[in-house]
Amino acid sequence: MTTQIILAGFGGQGILFAGKLIAYAGMLKGKEVSWLPSYGPEMRGGTANCHVIISDEKIASPIVQKPDVLIALNGPSLEKFENAVVPGGVILYDSSLISKKIERTDIKAFAIPATQMAVDMQASTLANMVMLGKLAKERSTLELNDIKTAMKKSVSARKASLLEINNKVLDSGYAI
Repeated sequence: MTTQIILAGFGGQGILFAGKLIAYAGMLKGKEVSWLPSYGPEMRGGTANCHVIISDEKIASPIVQKPDVLIALNGPSLEKFENAVVPGGVILYDSSLISKKIERTDIKAFAIPATQMAVDMQASTLANMVMLGKLAKERSTLELNDIKTAMKKSVSARKASLLEINNKVLDSGYAI
């Protein structure tokens, strides 16, 4: 089985880090993985997206053209990638920042107030973790504990104090 994921938003929203965690979690499960980051020259505030592939087979190309999953943290990203999602796919989008409603009936769409949830938990920069928690609930490709393990292994020692709040925010995303 192969799962192709696009994560997209503004620079500074943790798009690349979230993608890295997905890839690392897949790797910990013994899967083939690919992680391809892309960001505009502005970095913070510019556009950022990342392509992640998790597969039981070798991955020929890291470019995702027909994602099974789209995680969109801003309106322009949803507009850009919505129609690329395959029928039967999943779109998770941040309804705190995106007012557009998904019209497609051939996919599952989840409007998640990720930014507001993160703010309510005094973790305003962790909307990406809310989305990863929800992704773990909706797709069998990843398990919540795999994401937590990947985070623990990839976060530097100087940021280890942030693991607890990240895990709490992941759990809140999984709970919705």
